[in-house]
Amino acid sequence: MSRNVRVLRCSPEDVFRVLADGWLYPSWVVGASRMRDVGENWPEAGSELHHSFGVWPMLIDDKTVVEAYDPPRRMVMRARGWPIGEARVTLDVKRRGNGCVVRIQEEAVAGPGRYIPQALLDIGLHGRNDETLHRLAYLAEGMAVRPAGESTAEEELGQDAEDGVSNT
Repeated sequence: MSRNVRVLRCSPEDVFRVLADGWLYPSWVVGASRMRDVGENWPEAGSELHHSFGVWPMLIDDKTVVEAYDPPRRMVMRARGWPIGEARVTLDVKRRGNGCVVRIQEEAVAGPGRYIPQALLDIGLHGRNDETLHRLAYLAEGMAVRPAGESTAEEELGQDAEDGVSNT
């Protein structure tokens, strides 16, 4: 099972504000390309997101179903990505000081992905989910009611300036 953790400079409620907007899904989930529909009762357990993954013109339509939703602490989804298979994705959020810690866990639960050796699968998932948390941080911190100090995006921009990297 692949696990990634990131400290965010926003509240758990800010993170769940992003998770509750199904139309934002491809903005933070690496691999999701577009949204086709969001269930009326999203993000309640049993609700669905209909998305596509891949790169145009090679897009595959599929869906993600919420298995558990307990804001602002936990969300569990079953993400389909056939022909690769299905994965259970768990997001746990805990308050830490003025911010929070977000942990994402992903495991293959159906299809060919289950037969890939776990150590090999975790290499790819770790990189993908690191970027997923990076994107989630930008959205949650950017939409925060009152950001707790400098956002991680601002910190990274400052670090790039110190390193002589131009962002223009």
